[in-house]
Amino acid sequence: MPIRCTLGDIMKKRNLQNKDVVKLTGVSRNTITSLAANATKRIDYDTLEGLCKGLGIQPGDLIEFVPDK
Repeated sequence: MPIRCTLGDIMKKRNLQNKDVVKLTGVSRNTITSLAANATKRIDYDTLEGLCKGLGIQPGDLIEFVPDK
């Protein structure tokens, strides 16, 4: 899929674990796990808002377009 979530990359760069992101964002652990593994097909606006506020990022920081080769 050409759209990927970069939450796992952000977490690695900041040395954050799932439980840290849950505390910072208020987003459920299951959602964080799925997003970090890039194993989800959609993201709700409430989730996106929580991640942006809690991690101090913009939506574009969380989503990346990777064209097919």
